Amino acid sequence: MLRPIGWRRRGDGLLGAGRAIAEIARVYRAERPSLVHHIALKPVLFGGVALRLAFAGAQGAPVAIDSIVGLGSGFSAASLAARLRRPALGVALRLAQDRGHGWVIAQNPEDRDALARLGIPAPHLALIRGSGVDCRHFRPLSDPGGAIITVALVARMLRDKGVPDAVAAIRLLRGRGLHVQLLLAGPTDPDNRGSLTAENLALLAPAGSGIEWIGSVADIRAVWRRAAIAVLPSTYGEGVPKALLEAAACARPIVASDVPGCREAVRRGETGLLVPPRDIGALADAIAALIGDPARRVAMGRAGRKLAEREFAEEIVAGETLAVYNAALREQAALQ
Repeated sequence: MLRPIGWRRRGDGLLGAGRAIAEIARVYRAERPSLVHHIALKPVLFGGVALRLAFAGAQGAPVAIDSIVGLGSGFSAASLAARLRRPALGVALRLAQDRGHGWVIAQNPEDRDALARLGIPAPHLALIRGSGVDCRHFRPLSDPGGAIITVALVARMLRDKGVPDAVAAIRLLRGRGLHVQLLLAGPTDPDNRGSLTAENLALLAPAGSGIEWIGSVADIRAVWRRAAIAVLPSTYGEGVPKALLEAAACARPIVASDVPGCREAVRRGETGLLVPPRDIGALADAIAALIGDPARRVAMGRAGRKLAEREFAEEIVAGETLAVYNAALREQAALQ
């Protein structure tokens, strides 16, 4: 059953946040679940507060599972604002736990270690790499080849996803005379401060520039039929980017930033290439290396497909998640 909640990810302020938390608490009181699973940082925080409102006493409170799908710039940025934000986020995450009996799932080792440093107890901290990929739906595709090689970036059109850096790298390569074009696939995100606008993208991808923004795509396999190389030059850490897992499942080699999450989805030199974040020259060189070596692209694509099947298939991730559910429920039963 779907129960819509009236809140925006940004822009509602304290009053809007309070309304959303109260609404979630009403849902919890009405449904009285045995287990709740909050996914992403804001649902974890809102859901944790709502649990405390809905179940003022320990009696009848459900098990809480909190999935952190990437701590993002709040933890990886080096700015003063980010450093000041970390302790507050740590306190909020600890308070969001169900009186110390909740479990937390991190998607990569760096996030797991960061959460442990913030005080999340190790016995209740699990590592499940990503959200899984449907390897039956995303099948291996042959390298499209052609006189012009297409590189694709599949993501929301955010600066933190490295969209401007990908554009700059492709312009650099075209300036060197390489026959390459960039496909940007994904929507803008008005609720995210780092989102590019449609006007920004029109300036980045004018007609005849070799750069094309196609917006949201109903079936992302259509992108990988066109593109020979996947790119994601994120400037900050990810959880484990699902777009990269889907590209790997379609047998596409990957060029990504060497940041948390991306390095989980890419095995350096085997399924793709990792480059320093914000290094446009290194990004361009990595793309050029794959453009000039079709056999290497194919070999990396095959290795990426095997990796997706071996470590990231939906069945594997679902099994690991159910194992956490069962462990948490057993622990709760033992405490009653």
